[in-house]
Amino acid sequence: MAAPLADRLRPQSLDDIVGQHHLLDPDKALRRIIDSGVIPNMIFYGPSGIGKTTLASIIAKKTNRSLYKLNGTTASTADIRSVVDQLDTFAAPNGILLYLDEIQYFNKKQQQTLLEFIENGQITLIASTTENPYFYIYNAILSRATVFEFKPVEKEDVLLAVQRAFRFMEQEQNRKIQVEDGAAEVIASACSGDVRKAMNAVELCVLSGDEKDGSCFVTLEKAKELTQRSALRYDRAGDEHYDILSAFQKSMRGSDPDAALHYLARLIVAGDLPSICRRLMVCACEDVGLAYPQIIPIVKAAVDAAMQVGFPEARIPLADAVVLVCNAPKSNSAYCAINAAIADIQKGRIGNIPRQLQNKHYDGEDNPNKGQFYKYPHDYPDKWVEQQYLPYELKDVRYYKYGQNKTEQAYQAYWSRIKGENK
Repeated sequence: MAAPLADRLRPQSLDDIVGQHHLLDPDKALRRIIDSGVIPNMIFYGPSGIGKTTLASIIAKKTNRSLYKLNGTTASTADIRSVVDQLDTFAAPNGILLYLDEIQYFNKKQQQTLLEFIENGQITLIASTTENPYFYIYNAILSRATVFEFKPVEKEDVLLAVQRAFRFMEQEQNRKIQVEDGAAEVIASACSGDVRKAMNAVELCVLSGDEKDGSCFVTLEKAKELTQRSALRYDRAGDEHYDILSAFQKSMRGSDPDAALHYLARLIVAGDLPSICRRLMVCACEDVGLAYPQIIPIVKAAVDAAMQVGFPEARIPLADAVVLVCNAPKSNSAYCAINAAIADIQKGRIGNIPRQLQNKHYDGEDNPNKGQFYKYPHDYPDKWVEQQYLPYELKDVRYYKYGQNKTEQAYQAYWSRIKGENK
């Protein structure tokens, strides 16, 4: 069985790797470290298919170290000890470079097994992860390693890899491969920065291409057909999930309906209805808030409708709600106020509840000033009377500040008049 094209065409030198210019250009730190031949323990962080494994292989080759690969999803502590047993043998005369893919799946005990050997330099660890290492890797490993973040490869760089892949397959199959204008660009755009995915698409396009006079024709339509769903990079438990949700909410907060609808569409295609509904409700309350308080029940009704009808029809009330949130005036005054109040509580700024607000029904004999002295606001003009509501220790604290929008400015004007007249 032939290896996938991505493996057959794996780069053999640093200059062959596409993308990652921020790490591998001649003047960048990681490139200089590799060229020095003195390799520290490193963690490669980034999405799949962008060169992490390839780079580890090239590093091992450049430093004449024996490369051992383990995967965190399948490797055990016994596998680690088997690698350690190769130290100081003919199998690893210059030391070992251990490439540990998906290290986030290693538990604490497994990661601790590595510590002794990566500390004394007998094993150089290059670990890779698609998840944020500061959340998933234990501090003992992090403190002994340098984190390098890999980024999705830009379309222009992926295009170079796609064109090289077509040339490679042409030589491999010893026949002409003709690629219709725009087909390579479609593949490069649709892979979402994942070079491996682009290589797979190239191979599928060639294998399913039209045959004519001993040549293979890859049409634009075929490229679109084979890559139509490839652009969606989504993992409900991974960083990409939270990145899309973050972009979705920030686009609504920023009043950009086009961007918000784009991220909504990505979430719809992924089928993530609960996350859409939650972020919509949060945004209506947090970002529109008191500037247009009626939006909260409106968005709630749209969310309920979406949950009841399900996809594909759910996209309609969701789109209505997203566009409404984007176009509504914005105020986070209540959001800021409750955050400030919670911060005070967490700091211990609590104080005693004023007596007039307590649930008192009788006074003890030791209280010389009997009575609750609560003033019932409805008994006073405009249903307001001045009295102390906050604990006396916090009597001058102000958590809420009126927002600069028509609704809250009307509230402010109303209460300024009432409270000024009735003092």
